[in-house]
Amino acid sequence: MDKIAIFPGSFDPITRGHESIIKRAVPLFDKIIIAIGENIQKEDFFPIETRIDWLHKVFISYSSVEIMTYSGLTVDFCKKVGANYILRGLRTSADFEFERSIGQINKQMYPEIDTVFLLTTPEYTALNSSIVRDIIINGGDPAPFVPEAIKITH
Repeated sequence: MDKIAIFPGSFDPITRGHESIIKRAVPLFDKIIIAIGENIQKEDFFPIETRIDWLHKVFISYSSVEIMTYSGLTVDFCKKVGANYILRGLRTSADFEFERSIGQINKQMYPEIDTVFLLTTPEYTALNSSIVRDIIINGGDPAPFVPEAIKITH
């Protein structure tokens, strides 16, 4: 049985923290599906097509990484694609508490799924997509916080 993980998120935009987690997870799984979730409770900042394009550019040399979109429950998407792992990055203890609760509920809903946590590297602990969006909105340069493969102008 292949070890297939999904890494769900909005990636609006992808950050160097996301990139780091995925690249560090590549040796652990046969396939990683970066799953861009459509969240009806959030308004997108960047169009989904742009985010897909960026992810393709960032992971072009990683044959085991795929990019897909989904809506609905993450565990339902896992069942659909045959994933048995959900990959999540942890920056803080608050992230752990939040992600632990979701992971435990997902396990109840889909017993075959396991959530795997990777700690962010120290330089990315404070980084998230919301901060990058604020930098962009206020005319700052997001380049130090997003993967080198993408150029953001807004």
